[in-house]
Amino acid sequence: MEQSPTEPARTPNDVGLWFMLLGLLALAASLLFGVLGAFKFLYPEFLEELAFNKLRPLHVSLAVSWIFLTAIGGIYYYLPNFSNLSSFSNRIARWHFWIYLVTGLTILGAYALGKFGGREYWEFPPILALPIFLTWIMFGVNYFTIAVKRRTAWPLYYWMWGTGIVFFFLTFTESYLWLIPYFRENMLREIAVQWKSYGSLVGSWNMLVYGTALYLMEKISDDEGVARSKMAFGLYFLGLFNLMFGWAHHTYPVPFAAWVRDFAYVVSMTELFLLGKIMWDWRVSLSTRQKFQHRRPYRFLFASDMWVFINLILALVISVPALNLFTHGTHVIVAHTMGTTIGINTMILLASVFYVLEQRVGQDVEIRHAQPISIGFWLANGSLLIFLAALVAAGLIKGTYESDSFQDMMETIEPYLLVFAVAGVGLMVGFWLLILSAISHMRGLVFSLQSDDCPSSKQLGRLSLFDN
Repeated sequence: MEQSPTEPARTPNDVGLWFMLLGLLALAASLLFGVLGAFKFLYPEFLEELAFNKLRPLHVSLAVSWIFLTAIGGIYYYLPNFSNLSSFSNRIARWHFWIYLVTGLTILGAYALGKFGGREYWEFPPILALPIFLTWIMFGVNYFTIAVKRRTAWPLYYWMWGTGIVFFFLTFTESYLWLIPYFRENMLREIAVQWKSYGSLVGSWNMLVYGTALYLMEKISDDEGVARSKMAFGLYFLGLFNLMFGWAHHTYPVPFAAWVRDFAYVVSMTELFLLGKIMWDWRVSLSTRQKFQHRRPYRFLFASDMWVFINLILALVISVPALNLFTHGTHVIVAHTMGTTIGINTMILLASVFYVLEQRVGQDVEIRHAQPISIGFWLANGSLLIFLAALVAAGLIKGTYESDSFQDMMETIEPYLLVFAVAGVGLMVGFWLLILSAISHMRGLVFSLQSDDCPSSKQLGRLSLFDN
């Protein structure tokens, strides 16, 4: 018998919390390597024992891991609350976690030793992709085993999560086509397939993250219509369309038919706008009580909504083919990527983390960590604004610089990159305050199990990861 959507399931353990905790640690480490990499880029003699070609993949891989780990953790935590728990395999979920952890540590070790061999995002030796394939098969089996048991109509976030899982597997596979000589031996063919796969890969994790945002919006407002409206499903189909075709705006420099570029330009304009509209309407519909009752998750979702519109403006600029010729490959593209990853995805995922803490430990998270959380929130968002502005300025100068001297150009943009690096320090400190506040509560939950059905109960019993 299917449980009520508002009735918390009695889970034998909380494997999703393990993923969230590991995701928070990945974010903290990614920020550190990002700051070190920024100063290393500016001053090559800085920490000579740390090479930039090691710092960059460490930063990127950990940032991607933060997104996937926390999104997966949220799905593992939330989904059993909506289906018969007998459909959910904790054994598969635990194996998923441990395989991911061991593979991740192996990848970090390979980077530290200078063992590369992959491509962008996946710069580790290709053999390490095999356990990642396996974990996504395990995740998909667990997810769809639960989802198909739901007898009522799926809310939108079910569709988005399922689509993200399927398309990640497809695009991850596509990103390794370079191993086949047909692609690897033709530079244009390999570049086109690689950039295409990465554009769609971002679309797949957007499905996971935006689905999480809709889930939180439904729970905070206590309105199931949020995830069932025509506009919400319009976002899904637009996001799906963008996932499959919007990648082409990443490949303007590659010889393609003109209609492909124009088509991708139109598609890429719409998804962020619709997401922002949904989140804006949702915020307006909330009562003061609802905002106060869920103030931490609400605040992060509010910040995400603001960054949606800021990044939409930037996306409009870089997606115009004529302007993309000047901005592609510059720091403007980095700003767009950082703005989306940090301003939108990270804020949504932090909302998810603090929503779980809110449900499990109640107002204790507010009482013990109200000031660090507030300082961290404002410091992170303020630093991000300066961070992105410095990147955009440096990118525009680089894209329009007329001298043939690379050294002269770098000297011109160096002050902007220094501002970017210093703002990165503020960004790191702000997020570290948030991460430490979350971990201080999360670590207790990871090793504990609620002794009753109340989500905010503090009576926590011990939990063994290896319980059935």
